[in-house]
Amino acid sequence: MLDHQLIVLAAIIILLFGLFSKISERSIISAPMVFVSIGLIVGPLGFSWLHLETDTQGIQVLAELTLIIILFVDASFIKLAHIKSRLKGLPARLLLIGLPLTMALGTATAIVIFPETDIWLLLVLALILSPTDAALGQAVVKSESVPSNIRDSISAESGLNDGISLPPIFVCLAVIASGLGHISAEDHWFTFMAMQLTLGPLIGGAIGYIGGKLIEFSHNKDWMDTVFQRLTCLSLAILAYACAELFEGNGFIAAFSAGLFLGVKNISVRERIQEFGETEGQMLTLFVFVILGLIIVPAFSPFWDVKALAYALLSLTIIRIVPVLVCLIGTGLTNYSKFFIAWFGPRGIASILYLLIALDKIGKTGHEYILSIIVLTVLLSIFAHGITAVSMSHHFKRS
Repeated sequence: MLDHQLIVLAAIIILLFGLFSKISERSIISAPMVFVSIGLIVGPLGFSWLHLETDTQGIQVLAELTLIIILFVDASFIKLAHIKSRLKGLPARLLLIGLPLTMALGTATAIVIFPETDIWLLLVLALILSPTDAALGQAVVKSESVPSNIRDSISAESGLNDGISLPPIFVCLAVIASGLGHISAEDHWFTFMAMQLTLGPLIGGAIGYIGGKLIEFSHNKDWMDTVFQRLTCLSLAILAYACAELFEGNGFIAAFSAGLFLGVKNISVRERIQEFGETEGQMLTLFVFVILGLIIVPAFSPFWDVKALAYALLSLTIIRIVPVLVCLIGTGLTNYSKFFIAWFGPRGIASILYLLIALDKIGKTGHEYILSIIVLTVLLSIFAHGITAVSMSHHFKRS
């Protein structure tokens, strides 16, 4: 269970920050930056006003729920017709070329910097830091200054790369936990990964489409109250995730697919679903960032050193930017557009969630150093991408 002090702290910050939230949207100070900073200030690294035990399971559930809602809502804003027409373009390049190259370059860089560390642990590091964060990317995705094709591509990438990265992360964690140091042929990992990547979209898409049609039918018959229309955001997102996981599909991809194929055409109903989901997703996201500053960063900061900082900085720059620039060759985009897409690969909720999953599967003892690099990278990303989001988005208006 999450501590009552933590809940009260988060509630106070949300109230106070909300009073100045519109000002924040126009500045270089983002909400995640504020919430992480306050967590750092009141926690062990600051004034030590709060000392809370790390409840890994409770935080993991919170992070999972946050990511599920964000993926569903973000996908619901994407026009399916646009995705169909561009599927052979930017999103496909980012996911099928950019993501694997990022994973490979991240692993190779880790081997060079940490040559004595187990290769499977280095793979976990690279894989966990490969997916981008839909929550931290919202300032860019929703900016009217950014061309729609770039916004849709960044949103689709952040929505799908979380789920694509999860199966290989599970494989690596299983190998580490088993102590074998290799993949056993009896474990049928390829079948597992194939089911994760196919059943997730199928189940999620079906739930989103059928569920949406039922909601719209009930609305047209005047059977459904508007409050419950809003609540269906949670119902569909969680149902898609749970059903996919039940049948060994990927729940995060399912949640994204449910939002993408949401079968609601009525604009007012769709907006109610989206607005409620945005509100809940934002609240949970900020809660996670308070926890990051208050509990997770203090737990791992003692293990940081120059090498950890070097890898974190490379992960946010070279390891991300070079693969994306390579996969965008021949797209006809301007150099600034290519760099914009490459730079806005923030690490956030997904990486935190996968870190918690790693702690649950392999434990902290003996793996503290490598796992601490994930925390450091996320912390740097929150500030680096938060500071640059508004100004870089507005550059499209000036160009």
